[in-house]
Amino acid sequence: MECAARSCYSFARLRDSGTPMVLTKSELVASLQNEVRILLHLASKVDRSMLDYRPAPRQRSTIELLRYLVAMGPELIKAAKAGNFDSSSWKAATDATDCLDFDQVIAAIAMQRDVYAELVGSIGDDDFRTPITMFTGATTRGKFIVDLVVAGCAAYRTQLFIYLKACGHEELGTMNLWGGVDPPPKST
Repeated sequence: MECAARSCYSFARLRDSGTPMVLTKSELVASLQNEVRILLHLASKVDRSMLDYRPAPRQRSTIELLRYLVAMGPELIKAAKAGNFDSSSWKAATDATDCLDFDQVIAAIAMQRDVYAELVGSIGDDDFRTPITMFTGATTRGKFIVDLVVAGCAAYRTQLFIYLKACGHEELGTMNLWGGVDPPPKST
């Protein structure tokens, strides 16, 4: 019990000591860029014949999911920077993806490497701890980006992975989903 209390005290001291975030800005950018890399790896497995695949009538098709991912992360970071969610800006950004074909979607996702570096890079270190109130409730700018953008990227790439598996890509596995690489060939 004493050890747990000491641990809580240490955490409180760390939290209140002015330490910016658990992640540094460069680590956050690298994490987002890694999400782009993994998403592009998975997207490279999409057969054009599966672009209209949707698991259920009210779920996004493969191309709709990828189009959504063009706008989702950058728009949520812009909202976090502004400290409020602008639904008209969101709608304009998502509407702009509706006309993109598969190749354009892939190119737009690839550009997110630089977009994330620019957007996150323009946030001051202290600004990550700035309180904001979004549609998720009261939070901080940094926590919102981690909870909704980083976690959202992982969730949506998992959805794409499941779509790929449902469309017959049985060869895909854990390394594809979490490492963004093909597993080594099995030795015989």
